[in-house]
Parts: sequence; structure tokens; C-alpha cells
Amino acid sequence: MSAEVGVAILGLGGIGLSHARALRELAPAVRLSAYSGGTPARAAEAGWPDAVRVEPEALVHTAGVDVVAVCSPSAVHAEHAVAALTAGRHVVVEKPLALRVSDAEQILRLAVERDRLAAVISQRRLEPEYAAVKRLLDEGALGSVRLASTHVHWWRDDGYYQAAQWRGSMAAGGGSLMNQGVHNVDLLRWLCGPVVEVTAQYGTVAHSIDAEDTTVATLRFASGALGMISTSTATPPGSPATLTLHLDRGVVELGQGSIVRWEIDGVPAPKAASQIASGAADPTAIGIAGHVEQWRDVLEAIGTGRPAAITASDGAETVRLLCAIYRAAELGRAVRPEELT
Repeated sequence: MSAEVGVAILGLGGIGLSHARALRELAPAVRLSAYSGGTPARAAEAGWPDAVRVEPEALVHTAGVDVVAVCSPSAVHAEHAVAALTAGRHVVVEKPLALRVSDAEQILRLAVERDRLAAVISQRRLEPEYAAVKRLLDEGALGSVRLASTHVHWWRDDGYYQAAQWRGSMAAGGGSLMNQGVHNVDLLRWLCGPVVEVTAQYGTVAHSIDAEDTTVATLRFASGALGMISTSTATPPGSPATLTLHLDRGVVELGQGSIVRWEIDGVPAPKAASQIASGAADPTAIGIAGHVEQWRDVLEAIGTGRPAAITASDGAETVRLLCAIYRAAELGRAVRPEELT
């Protein structure tokens, strides 16, 4: 592979444009070779006027492409990731990695078989306050978690759902848990460890859509700690997402680019990523800083042959937890994530 990594974006829509802009920040180590969807004007707006627009089915076979960024609707993430890996390309998949555990596991198997890098976008793990909390937890400096919670109480108006049909479809991954809550669910699992049991309820309380717009869940972690998750797009005017850890040494509450509360004796609060914007009321308000950092890591991993900091395996475990929450709500009983296949 040459020093300049060629990337193709499968789906130059809203999130695809964020990827294109993030890649522009990392040039000349990377170039956008090709894209599907969108328009030449959109590619030029992102700083890539020379990128070639091709049909989605041809994208993974385009010359000069080393990595495919899957930015298509959630329901076809797995299908497109499999196509890219089968064609011998590395793959970076927007969240979520897949909508079903079996599809996520297929991606993992294929990445191993083809010896290709497979990563999922979970850029919030790279925000300095979350990275610092993870390090301090691993070192034992914060003590042990007793109760953990994350709340994503956002607002999306009817126009948001009308702009893209999949956003209102449960089968297409448009629910508040799978679409809006996925990053905070991932952070909670990453910080607190494996979840062994969940209970949940969901409902559609504010929108005329098939997908749930509000979900609540309780968790039991392998450590013995308990947890709570609530997600919604039915809570105007929308509030920044939060994640709170009650530990035997105190309490930590993190927002989006902020430390809301830090009460741990003898341990100073880390620096927060103040440039991180919240998508509480406007999905376009979320910036590209996290995508830049994750793409920087992916490019270094490809260049050195080391694993990416956030792998498809990480994404698969988060998919397993999300699916367990939905299953628990549908069945009206506790579900063990490990049982899902």
C-alpha cells in the first residue's frame, strides 16, 4: 500500500459528508478516491473536487481504493461492509455496525479471513474526558462502579423523520436507542464492562413513526454493578446526553464536551473536549473532531499493521447489547445478551 491511503465513501449523505470533511483534515496522508450517492458539488464542498462518483455496487471494485467507509443507511451497513471485505478492502463502518448480532459476527469472521482492518465509528471513546475516565477506571484510581446510567434525551421534529424514510422504521434501525443512543450505550458498556442481563420497555410517544422514539432499560453488569439507559427523540427542546458513574469513591458525570460533576477525592478532573457539540436538537450540529481523530487512528493502524483502537469487535458487542434491550422490551422479561445469536 502506498503512503497515501485511498478511501471510498459509500453514501455521501449527511454523515458521509462528515467523513469526507474529516478526511480532508488528514490530507495528504489520505485522499478520497471515489464516492457513491451525493453530488460532485457536495464532494467539492468537502474539499474533494477530483473524487470520482460511481454507483454503489461498483464502489468496492474501484481502482485506488484501500478503505471503504460505509455511510449508507443502518439497515445495509452489514451488507455493504461484507461486500467491501469480500473485495479485499479495509472497512470503516458508521454506527451501528449492524442491526443483528449474526450480521455483526459475519463481519468479524470475514475480516479475519481476509486479513483486513474492520472498524466501527465510536469516536466518542476518543474524547479526552472519556479516555481519561477509562484509563483511571482500569488503573483502579476511581474505585469500583456501583451504579451507572446514561441518558440521551433529544428532540427530533417531524421533518427529521420525513427527510429520510429509514429514520422512522424500526426494521431499518431508526429507533431512538439504535440511532441516537448507540454512542452512549457503547460508552457505558466500554467503561463498565460486560452486561449479563437487561430488562426494558419502549414506546412511540410523540411521532407518527413505526420506530420507537423512547426506550428505557435496566442493566446488570458482570461486575455486579447495576445500570440504567434512557433514550428519546420525544423530549423537546433536547438536552445534551449524559453518562454518570456512581463509584465507591464518589461520582463522575460526563456530558458532551463537558464534565458536569467530578467528586472523587484526590483525583483531579481531566480536561474536557470543549469543542464537541451536542446533537440534542439538531443532528447537523455535531462536528467532525471525533471523526478526524478516529480516522487518524485508522490510517496509522493500516500503515503500521496494528489493530485499530476501536474495532468491529467492539461494535459487535454494542450491537449485542442493543439487540438484547429490544428483545427484553418485546418479550417483557429479562434477557441475557450472551444468548443472542
